[in-house]
Amino acid sequence: MAWKGVYPIVTTKLTRDDKVDLAAMEHCFAVQIEAGIHGVIVCGSLSEGGFLTREEKKEIVRLFVSVSSGKLPVLSSIGEPVTRDAELHARDAQQAGAVGLMVIPSSYYFADERETISNLTDIAAASDLPIMIYNNPGTYRVNVTLDMYEELANNPKFVAIKECSDDIRVTTDLITRFGERYQIFGGMDNLALESILVGAPGWAAGVCAAFPLETMAIYHLANAGRVEEAWAIYRWFRPLLDLDETTKLVQNIKLMEQVVLGTNDYVRRPRRPLSGTEREDVLKTIHRALETRPTLPKF
Repeated sequence: MAWKGVYPIVTTKLTRDDKVDLAAMEHCFAVQIEAGIHGVIVCGSLSEGGFLTREEKKEIVRLFVSVSSGKLPVLSSIGEPVTRDAELHARDAQQAGAVGLMVIPSSYYFADERETISNLTDIAAASDLPIMIYNNPGTYRVNVTLDMYEELANNPKFVAIKECSDDIRVTTDLITRFGERYQIFGGMDNLALESILVGAPGWAAGVCAAFPLETMAIYHLANAGRVEEAWAIYRWFRPLLDLDETTKLVQNIKLMEQVVLGTNDYVRRPRRPLSGTEREDVLKTIHRALETRPTLPKF
C-alpha cells in the first residue's frame, strides 16, 4: 500500500436506538470513494472508537474492506488503554481484512518514554500489519519525541506518523531527520495545508467526512505546485476545519454530515448532540460555508 494521500477518519453512524448503522456508513463511504480518497481510517477518535465494542469494531472493518473491494487501504485505529486489549484488536483488525493500523501510544495512562516504546512495540508484535503512530500530545499527553522515533525506526512495522502536535516545526524536524523512513500525515485539519507544503505526503482528515471534494482539491493543488489556488480554498475552509480541533469534534462533524449528506448526528453517550446556542453557532458556520462554497478548479 502507498502511505500517502488523503485518508479520512470516518464517523461511526448510529441509529436512534444506538446501534451501528452500517447502511449509513456505506453510503457515506461511497461519497468519499467518489471524491477520490486514497485510503480510509476507521474506529478512530472521530469514529468514537473508544465507545465501540469489540464486535462492532470488527463489523465496521469488515464493511469497509468489503465496500473498498481491495482498491483502497483500510486502516483500523487502536486506542485501547490496556495493552492486551490493544493487542487483541490488532489481531481482530488483521483477521477482518485491515491492511494497516493507526496506534495511539497511550490513550489513558500518561506513559513515560520507556513505557510508550514498550507499548507500541508490543502492539506491533501482535499482528503482521504495518503501523501509523498517532502522536497527539495535546489530547493524550504522551509525546513521541524524535529520539523515540529513532529507536522505533529499528522496527520495520512502524512506517508512518500521524502528527498532531500543533507545531508545524515538528513535521519539518521529522522530515529533516528521517527523510522517507517515516511517511508523515498531517493530522490537524487546520494545519493540513501547511503540513503538505513542508513535505508531508499524507493528510489524515476529519472534515473530509462532509467535504471530501474540497479536501481532495487542496491536497492535489498543493502537490501540483498550484499553491495560491490551494490557499484560496483552504482559507474558505478554515472555519470548518477549526471545528475538528475542539473537544466536540465528533458532534461538530456529524452535524456537518447531517446538513451536507442528509445523515443524522446521533452520538454515543456520554456525548450528546449539540444543542442551544452551541448548535446554532456551528450551524451558522456550516451554512455560511455552503453559501460561499467556491467553484473548484480542475486538477
